[in-house]
Amino acid sequence: MNSKDLLQLTEQFGAPLYVYDADKITSQYKKLTNAFKGVPNLKLNYAAKALSNVSILRLLNSLGSGLDTVSIQEVKLGLLAGFKPESIIFTPNGVSLEEIEEAAALGVQVNIDNLSILEQFGSKHPDIPVCIRINPHVMAGGNSNISVGHIDSKFGISVHQIPHLLRIVDLTNMNINGIHMHTGSDILDIDVFLYASEILFETAKNFKDLEFIDFGSGFKVPYKEGDIQTNVDELGKKLTKRFNEFCKEYGRELTLAFEPGKFLVSEAGYFLAKVNVVKQTTSTVFASIDSGFNHLIRPMLYGSNHQIINISNPKGRERYYSVVGYICETDTFGSNRRINEISEGDILCFKNAGAYCFTMASNYNSRYRPAEVLWYQGKAHLIRKRETFDDILNNQVDVKELFEPSKKQTVK
Repeated sequence: MNSKDLLQLTEQFGAPLYVYDADKITSQYKKLTNAFKGVPNLKLNYAAKALSNVSILRLLNSLGSGLDTVSIQEVKLGLLAGFKPESIIFTPNGVSLEEIEEAAALGVQVNIDNLSILEQFGSKHPDIPVCIRINPHVMAGGNSNISVGHIDSKFGISVHQIPHLLRIVDLTNMNINGIHMHTGSDILDIDVFLYASEILFETAKNFKDLEFIDFGSGFKVPYKEGDIQTNVDELGKKLTKRFNEFCKEYGRELTLAFEPGKFLVSEAGYFLAKVNVVKQTTSTVFASIDSGFNHLIRPMLYGSNHQIINISNPKGRERYYSVVGYICETDTFGSNRRINEISEGDILCFKNAGAYCFTMASNYNSRYRPAEVLWYQGKAHLIRKRETFDDILNNQVDVKELFEPSKKQTVK
């Protein structure tokens, strides 16, 4: 997509606005499948938490993707979008046994990450196939909030607890059909990831009826020009060779699974917002936009870097701006960024807005969440309406009768 297209979409649908390029999602999906074309059985399960709009799920389903879900609601969204139950894996953390049983009853692949639920589920449902999430104690992610494979992580069953795990499996006679790990997002060091994979291979040898090994995901995408990213082609060559060797050792062809989320949709997303005020202080020039961390929280939550472009004045001279939002507390998208000269009314474009952006949007300050648009085959398709005041009140119950002033008694 180009700036002209994006500007036209703000004229058509208003701002702030999320836009997703279907062609980019498709090309990222093909890039990953091509990197692992040497694996006889490859399964990519799109991580729905990255961007869960039902139309995006339908697009991924049409490409042949499976679905990685972390809540029963995401499971139901996946089924609504046309995914077959057997192509959905349910990998929650810290949820109740009842939620896991509900997912299992829908026919999806259950993935359990703690010994307590494993024992309870195995005792009640020994015939239902279960995948086990292992914590390899390898930190391959970036920011500590998105690194989930380290020793202090709440995710997965520790590799040091394998004897206990095996005792539960033996006593319940449950069916373990998959082994899973996820080290974290923004993987840069392929050798670290491959080291964690060896721990998973070693663990897999304890189970004789596996159908798949799931290596999670976390492939880093570039957030600015010249930014480093995961070399998926190199990873594909090295892991393919090792995986195929392991399958021969194991004695059967297994499926190699991944759960890409950010990798598939991050670069496909654009967030567009209008500049309300350009404010000069003694030390800073602020560009205040008609949005805030209620729409895009990642810079404030993770310190994430989203490239910001003035698509209304792409050839203007560059100046330094701090781009901020309208939330009544610290609400900064980027400090001292070099951006083409900004005027009030200009449209700013935030890149890499496809993953973990709208899905974490809220109604904080009683603001409306923006609309979402899918750019598909050169045409714009509205896939979520902009919220209204009625949406803010939708599930609220107004008990106004409790606070009506009492009638004054008449004095005779």
